[in-house]
Amino acid sequence: MANRISQISGHLSNAAGRGLLHDEVAIITGAAQGIGRSCALLFAKEGAKVVVSDLDEKKAQIVVDEIKAAGGEAIAVGGDVGAEDFPEKIVKATIDKYGKINHLVNNAGFTYDKMLHTMADDAWDVIMKIHVRAPFRLVRAVAPHLRTKGEQGVNKSIVNVSSTSGLHGNVGQANYAAAKAAVIGFTKTIAKEWGAFGVRANTVAFGFITTRLTQAKEAGASIVIDGKKVALGIPGMPAPSTAGKATPAPGVPLGRPGSPDEAAAAVLFLVSPLASYVSGHTLEVTGGAGI
Repeated sequence: MANRISQISGHLSNAAGRGLLHDEVAIITGAAQGIGRSCALLFAKEGAKVVVSDLDEKKAQIVVDEIKAAGGEAIAVGGDVGAEDFPEKIVKATIDKYGKINHLVNNAGFTYDKMLHTMADDAWDVIMKIHVRAPFRLVRAVAPHLRTKGEQGVNKSIVNVSSTSGLHGNVGQANYAAAKAAVIGFTKTIAKEWGAFGVRANTVAFGFITTRLTQAKEAGASIVIDGKKVALGIPGMPAPSTAGKATPAPGVPLGRPGSPDEAAAAVLFLVSPLASYVSGHTLEVTGGAGI
């Protein structure tokens, strides 16, 4: 116990001068905007070398440029996480550039909302493909670089992003809720299978975080998947306040939505040495919603 406390104290003292993720390499998907972008910027601030991945490589490169301008290290890897060749592509780019992988954050995703009785097969299938199959294939692809022994004290982790929809279900989101529930069971299995290699696996379940997925659908945000334009957002959602008043957040005890930066801080905790004995956990970042 005393040795463990000493190790953690060492991590903290190192972090004071070098950052919680000093010289570690993190892959973050869906990192060109929203929560993923905030994660990339925060990880880089904490000393990580960040692989910024997104469907839109130009936007990913803008995030890389921000990181480099602040003195950090990063590369952009564009592509569809659901593509057959994507896992090998991003792992190769990461190893070629940095020679190792410490963390994988499976953040990429979107919503394709329909009421259950009107939901077409393609709306179900594409959500499962991006939120369940793609993370599985990415985790499998990084296995040779994380399932390694003889690396005492090396910080290695997987973080998969879930949602309150996966914990409690949600009207109009049968596909998304099922996918995000699957992510939790998947993550617990990684924790059990890879724990012997020092790899921690955790899920973060977000509630109402201010991103394009929680803005008013009337604002017109969309994404093109398999050649089809998919509208993003929530019908009738109030616009974010610009007058200093918090956006209404019914059902949230804190009374407001969370910011992408607040969401990223929770992910940072899970990948950092501060969570060195946390594995198989689902961290709810919800402002108290769902309790």
